[in-house]
Parts: sequence; C-alpha cells; structure tokens
Amino acid sequence: MAFLGLRKWSTPVARPLWPFMVAGGITLYLVNIAQESSIRSEQWRNDARNPYAAQLAKESLH
Repeated sequence: MAFLGLRKWSTPVARPLWPFMVAGGITLYLVNIAQESSIRSEQWRNDARNPYAAQLAKESLH
C-alpha cells in the first residue's frame, strides 16, 4: 500500500538513465575538444573577438 504516493522501494532513476548520462559526458568532452582546437587555430588566434587571444600570445612567446 502506498502512503502519500511513496512506495516501500524507491523508483530507480539513475539506473535506467545511465546511457544518457554517459552520452552526455562524451558529448560535452567532444564539444570541449572542438572548442579548444578552434580557439587555437591560426584563423582565430589573433582575432580580437577571441577571449583567449592574450593568453595564446603569451604562450606562443615561450
């Protein structure tokens, strides 16, 4: 018998959703790699709109 909608055992949430969580993590990782490679590309390295332009200029001096 359910008391206020609560059962004796909880309904599994994370267990059936683990493939989606793994796929989301992989997707975020791949988007991060794509962003890093596009920021460091020659086309965008010296662009004023690049927020990491100063950091990349400092790294290229070393």
